[in-house]
Amino acid sequence: MQSFDFTPLYRTLVGFDRVADMIDEAAKIDPASQGYPPYNIEQIDDDAYRIELAVAGFGEDDLNIEVREGVLYISGRKGEPDDEQRQFLHRGIAQRAFERRFQLADYVIVQSAGLENGLLRIELVRELPEAMKPRTIKIDQVARRNRKLVTGKKSN
Repeated sequence: MQSFDFTPLYRTLVGFDRVADMIDEAAKIDPASQGYPPYNIEQIDDDAYRIELAVAGFGEDDLNIEVREGVLYISGRKGEPDDEQRQFLHRGIAQRAFERRFQLADYVIVQSAGLENGLLRIELVRELPEAMKPRTIKIDQVARRNRKLVTGKKSN
C-alpha cells in the first residue's frame, strides 16, 4: 500500500481541519475490508438519504450504530457461533466481524435505523439551522429604511 504525505496540503488549508482529518482517515482505510459488507447509499430527497448494508445472518443485538464527531460507525459482531454442531459442505454466507465508517456532511443526522430481511437501513436527514436557511429580503423595505437614514425624513 502506498502512503501519501499531505503535509504541503495542510499548510495551505486554513480553518479546514475537518477536511484534513477526512483525508487522513481515507488514507488509513484498509482496502481488504472495503467489500464487506456490501452497501448502497441512496438520495431519497434533497435533504434525505438512506444507507443500506447487507448484513445477512446478523441480528439487532449483533449490530452497533454510533455517531461520533461527524462520522457514522456501523459495526457487526456475532456472538458465540453455533457451528460446532453443524457440518458445512459449503459456507458462502460471511458472518465475520466488520466496521464501516461514513463521513457525514455538516448538519446531517441519523433519523432512524431498521433491520429487515437481512438489510440494515439507516435513514439520514440534513437539518439546516434557521440561520443557515435561505431567506428572502424585500428590496422595498430596505430602501425605505435607507432613505430615512440618509434624508432624516419619514417615508410613507
